[in-house]
Amino acid sequence: MISALDHIALAVNDLDAAVDGYARLLGLSPNWIGGDGGARHAWFQLPNMALDVISPHGEGAFGDTIRAHLAARGEGVWAMAFTAPDLEATHALLGRRGLPGSKPHPVRSTHDDGRKRYWTTSSLDPEATGGLNIIVVAPPRDGGAWPLSEAHGEGPVTRLDHVVVHTPNPDRALGLYGAKLGLDLRLDRSNSDWGVRQLFFRCGDSLVEVGASLRKPASDAPDGFGGLAWQVADIEAAHARIASAGFDVSEPKTGRKPGTRVFTVRSGVPAAPALIIQQGERE
Repeated sequence: MISALDHIALAVNDLDAAVDGYARLLGLSPNWIGGDGGARHAWFQLPNMALDVISPHGEGAFGDTIRAHLAARGEGVWAMAFTAPDLEATHALLGRRGLPGSKPHPVRSTHDDGRKRYWTTSSLDPEATGGLNIIVVAPPRDGGAWPLSEAHGEGPVTRLDHVVVHTPNPDRALGLYGAKLGLDLRLDRSNSDWGVRQLFFRCGDSLVEVGASLRKPASDAPDGFGGLAWQVADIEAAHARIASAGFDVSEPKTGRKPGTRVFTVRSGVPAAPALIIQQGERE
């Protein structure tokens, strides 16, 4: 079944600008730049997931898909991908649970220097996922993990803390992420002062946070991707580095969760605003 968050994919118009922005934000260098199928992408590999930044480039079906997303929704999160060690068995089980997906098929990326990567994926039917693009991915075909991105500067991002999903229907989200995808629901809390109900699902060493408004009635409208929260070991060093790189940042403050400190990167990259967090011990 699903074992981890594999990667978050972003659709962008200008790959070079987005890569420069994320390299400065994360304090990491991409470990792969290449593409196929009418698109180019850059891959930032962190210990618990990867960020895949994608833009259209030339002719091809995949590039057309990214163009269509950009035209309809603009830049931002395009897909959330989960790792399934046995993709064929997971594909069959998810189908029985009412989450049909495309037949697992190979994907190739060609690096600018000619090297190639291969993996296998299945895309779930958006009509069954609250309208989101959710992908299930087999581990790398050669059995080895992708190499980590090289850190540079002070206070680099160490991992993704969580990805945010907005839903108008929390019961649908509970069924999707908990019962069907099999993620571990760690917390379901409502706060009238914030006007939100939050569901936190553990997936490997990452979290999927699903937020729903308490001030609006539930509906069958589609879900949407929210922001990304990045974890750092030294929030003061990260704040100084990111501010000096030209980003509009808030001041560090105590987070809502005890033991955490946070600040917000308000703009400067697709999928902003982004949260930077120094995390205490997780429960």
